[in-house]
Amino acid sequence: MAQPDTRRPLFARFYAQVAGPALEKAGATEYRTRLLAGLAGKVIEIGAGNGLNFPHYPPEVKHLLAVEPEPRLRTLAAHTARTAPIDIEVTDGRGEQLPAADASFDAAVVCLTLCSVTDQATVLSELHRVLRPGGQLRFFEHVRADSPAMRRVQRVVDATVWPLLCGGCHTGRDTQTAITSAGFTLTHMEKFAFPATRVPSPAATHILGTAVAGPA
Repeated sequence: MAQPDTRRPLFARFYAQVAGPALEKAGATEYRTRLLAGLAGKVIEIGAGNGLNFPHYPPEVKHLLAVEPEPRLRTLAAHTARTAPIDIEVTDGRGEQLPAADASFDAAVVCLTLCSVTDQATVLSELHRVLRPGGQLRFFEHVRADSPAMRRVQRVVDATVWPLLCGGCHTGRDTQTAITSAGFTLTHMEKFAFPATRVPSPAATHILGTAVAGPA
């Protein structure tokens, strides 16, 4: 079976040169630091992009497998990994079919990734598979809004231009429910608007938290 084309060169350039730096300027570094605090052992991160999380991993992480399907972003991530404070292996792969054995990681990280995967349920099932029982899933994602009015906006933009402009991103996914439906138990979660702007954005509602993998 032919594998889907994961090349998004225009989006990759835009993310690396414009969107990524803009997120950091808006305060994403604080959330990345909180997302990764306290991790240890073997960790897998999917949708690693150009490696913006790499400098924030604590030294207790002994090995990070960073999975990124987009070739240009993966090349940039490999370059970033060379100066990271931990051992990082950057590899090609998709969240729907992770290149890892069952129960082989202590923790998994998803950061602004579950909005753009093709099959969210399959990706979360794969993350559950590769985590040991009791392993942590750390997540920082933008999700479905709370207000009915903004949810209507999200449905419209997701059905039209947003995924085309933003590398397959969808603004209105109920990621919290998807995580628990995949066999994870939420242990901590915060919901907030990011970045802080005067004009409401369909991608503003975010969640940050931790879930634990139950028995397979």
